[in-house]
Amino acid sequence: MWKKKKHVEDTKAFLGKGAEFIGKLIFKGHVRIDGDFQGEVFGDGSVDVGEGALVKANMAVNSVYIGGEVQGSLEVKEKINIHSTGKFIGDVRTPVFIMEEGALFDGRSNMVEAKEQKKISSAGD
Repeated sequence: MWKKKKHVEDTKAFLGKGAEFIGKLIFKGHVRIDGDFQGEVFGDGSVDVGEGALVKANMAVNSVYIGGEVQGSLEVKEKINIHSTGKFIGDVRTPVFIMEEGALFDGRSNMVEAKEQKKISSAGD
């Protein structure tokens, strides 16, 4: 049967429940957010937004996994996955968009081929 691929990157940063951060996050690898984050996120890796978390940010990352709430504009190179407890309000540009039953998405999506996405990212660098 189908097995879910888990991201097995080392966690580079963690914002726990009850913690709040306002600013810019730049990273490589994997970041987990379980608290409240507001600002901008740029990374060569994945962001995991845990259940109960609130993220108000524009992001440019490889992958996003949403279990909490995210508001903003996302530029995702590989894939976005909104889990059943997740809520995403905003616009996203990505080659792969996964939404589980029960998830909420309110916004616009622009799906591009992975090859085209790499060209766009390279041109912006």
